[in-house]
Amino acid sequence: MRHNAEMPSTSSRRSGPLVVALAAGLLCLAEFALAQAKWPQRPVRIIVVYPTGGVSDETARAIAERLAPRLEVPVLVENRAGGGGSVGMGALAKAQPDGHTLAFSAISPLTLNPYLAAVGYDPRRDVAPVIGVMHTPVVVVGTPAFAGATFQDLLRAARQAPGRVRWGSSGIATVGHMVLEHVRLAAQVDISHIPYKGGGQQLTDALAGHFEILSTNVAIAQLQHIQSGKFKALAVGAPERLRVLPQVPTLAELGFAQANLTSLFGLFAPGDTPEAIIARLNAELNAVLRQGDVRERLVAANNLPFGGSAAEFARAINLDAERNLAVIRAAGIRAE
Repeated sequence: MRHNAEMPSTSSRRSGPLVVALAAGLLCLAEFALAQAKWPQRPVRIIVVYPTGGVSDETARAIAERLAPRLEVPVLVENRAGGGGSVGMGALAKAQPDGHTLAFSAISPLTLNPYLAAVGYDPRRDVAPVIGVMHTPVVVVGTPAFAGATFQDLLRAARQAPGRVRWGSSGIATVGHMVLEHVRLAAQVDISHIPYKGGGQQLTDALAGHFEILSTNVAIAQLQHIQSGKFKALAVGAPERLRVLPQVPTLAELGFAQANLTSLFGLFAPGDTPEAIIARLNAELNAVLRQGDVRERLVAANNLPFGGSAAEFARAINLDAERNLAVIRAAGIRAE
């Protein structure tokens, strides 16, 4: 069969659009590579998902200050607090995935909040981990209302009088609350949870002896009360014993490995940010974290530097999410 000279063959008709599509694809790739090569093209913004003045805000600003000369553009910090970090993380998820918007946050807006409330973003699809920055340890203390002196005394009291021991945290599904739930499930004890909305009032009430046990991030105020004897340090959630509390065992040492939690903070980008930009950011931020003054600043605030690859950070997030979902289901935790 002869083909009409004016009618292309079937293979020609098929190959024509394919060639056009391939050419268009190559052009897009070239433009994409060019855009990446020019990144960053304007100031980079870091959304801090917590209020000004705290350790997380101060850490983000120190990082921004040292990252700017490496990127050769200004790095600006914007606080978007609310919803336990969900407001700021939601703003990040809606930002253009071009490497010009990042967020500094604990991982809880990805590993806790979405299981308890509608947050408006998908933690796996809409947010990309860039680098883990620091672990903020948790300390479990006995308040003036607690007659014991050790973690074993706490468990003994809970078994002798189910529900009578009261344990305060800064809120439902915070890291401090998760520590309690892991202990309750592992030890099979009945301890009453006293949730607060934030740290200020819970610290005041703890000092007044309104409950027996408090779990909270390690901070200067808590350490001062431990050193003065108002609080009794029973355990810490940390990869190892803290330099500032060397006599206090970790929860893992006490047999509660699942409860041995910290608040892990890091930097994130919008979900579709190109891998090349993520890799560049990770490399530059690792270099910042290796600077002696930055590490000293983290350690001085009783934080443990993290660093490493974006993949390592993602694995830590996924593991935390799996553990949290398991304990939320087992304990029947509901949002307030």
